[in-house]
Amino acid sequence: MKQLFTLVLFISLFTCSVFSQEKQKKFELNGYLTTMESAMFDTLSNTILFENLLHNRLNFKAYIGNKITFAAEVRNRLFTGDMVKTMGRAYSEMTGMDPGLVDMSWNIVNENSFFLNTTVDRLWLDLNFNKFQARVGRQRINWGQTFVWNPNDIFNAYSFFDVDYVERPGSDAIRLQYYPASSSAIELAAKMNSDNDVTVAGLGRFNKWGYDIQFLAGYANSSDIVAGAGWSGSIGSVSFRGEGSWFHSLELFSKTSGTTIITAGFDKIFKDNSIAQIQLMYCNKPLKPGNFTSLYSGNLSAKDLAFSEFTAFGQFSWAATPLLNLGVSAMWFPDLKGYFAGPSVDYSLAENLDFSVIWQRFDGKMSGIKTQLNLCYLRIKFSF
Repeated sequence: MKQLFTLVLFISLFTCSVFSQEKQKKFELNGYLTTMESAMFDTLSNTILFENLLHNRLNFKAYIGNKITFAAEVRNRLFTGDMVKTMGRAYSEMTGMDPGLVDMSWNIVNENSFFLNTTVDRLWLDLNFNKFQARVGRQRINWGQTFVWNPNDIFNAYSFFDVDYVERPGSDAIRLQYYPASSSAIELAAKMNSDNDVTVAGLGRFNKWGYDIQFLAGYANSSDIVAGAGWSGSIGSVSFRGEGSWFHSLELFSKTSGTTIITAGFDKIFKDNSIAQIQLMYCNKPLKPGNFTSLYSGNLSAKDLAFSEFTAFGQFSWAATPLLNLGVSAMWFPDLKGYFAGPSVDYSLAENLDFSVIWQRFDGKMSGIKTQLNLCYLRIKFSF
């Protein structure tokens, strides 16, 4: 199976290189450059760890006729500061790990006080013909319907707390889509990761009663059967979204009840350019994080989103002026006797140049130990 995925990826790249010689080729190149200073501390009276991240992203697309699209997207990140010095090679090795089938993450320079990482997180070939679409390579398969937790996102879940990765991770996968009508779709997707674990699933989506409704079923991470459903629509002027999935190990099918994760939320846009969102999540078998890292980044699996039987989220953002946006978000983890709170300020300094201030505050009890942590970020982002 691994050899098959690698062969398909190679054929995709070869096909692109051949077709790109044709005269009708069209290209797109965009991206951004950010510099972000961060500080991590429990209290101001204790040690503060500073870090700087210089992050460049390049997004390249080639349109070969009107049926074929090729994309390659790269992250280049230079890490410097106290975190690099304190954690040593463990930090750079963790950053350089590639969970995909093909290892496309490299620590080009790795020294005691800084390291430079390059990662290809998108590399795909898309074929589009009438109602059919096929995409092969590293891509994002987004089946989620809600904003914060996505139990339907079985191919590439993500951490809400990652403030500098809006594109979210992708998977080395094959995705087939068929559109019977403008409001419906049938999908089949398969991926394999670096551990040779396979995820294969199908999804059907249609519109009924003014709602987009979907159902999915498959086999996740070579261990669980999975079934789920999701919806998005509105109740009056309020958007109503939700999704849920059930995971059950094949090895323990007759001995356990499986893991059920259900989440639903409301969001509303007000006349003063403000947006309010709330979301609740239930899980019958939440994880018990042993430390802050488990809570902050997790293992990026749709089965392992919950750290409390019930979890609540709320967010409010307000575009005070066309240039200034203010926001605040919070989570409540009852089982951890803890919470997360995160105010933010975004200001447009000039065209394509933005300044952000973000604060993340975590407080909770993990492995019987009271934990509190603050993460503060100052970021300047230039888009091109």
